[in-house]
Amino acid sequence: MKPQYREYLRLNKNILLGFAASIVISAVVAQLLSHQQSYVNTTITLVVDYIVYFTTFGTLFYVDNKKKYMLESGTVDRVSLKRDLIKIISSLGIGEVVYTVCRWSLQYYLLTDSYEAYLASLVSQSISTCIYMVTINLSVKLMRLYKDA
Repeated sequence: MKPQYREYLRLNKNILLGFAASIVISAVVAQLLSHQQSYVNTTITLVVDYIVYFTTFGTLFYVDNKKKYMLESGTVDRVSLKRDLIKIISSLGIGEVVYTVCRWSLQYYLLTDSYEAYLASLVSQSISTCIYMVTINLSVKLMRLYKDA
């Protein structure tokens, strides 16, 4: 398997594991806040989603890539690290804007349409995650984060 495909798989694995952790916690929080107004429930659930997702994703991404930027001398290749961080943060930023709009809108709609809070959270996050995955992978591809060696 080409190294660039292995990198894509690792990135997608980290994203999906981050979402797996956040989907469970978000559903619990949404249900705990089911007595709140729909916009309050949606907003707090989204904040919790982000905290859990970025903590999980960030940790996994760091573990998978910490050796990638080490030079033989034991120092960090700051030029490559900076270049790749700009690309990954740009890709995630684009994806997060799309995700936030989709997730908040869908969950708010479902809550106002009398769905149970946990179900509204699960459905909105699942649909938004699919859209997010497509956006991230296209962004990473267009920015050539994992280009041929």
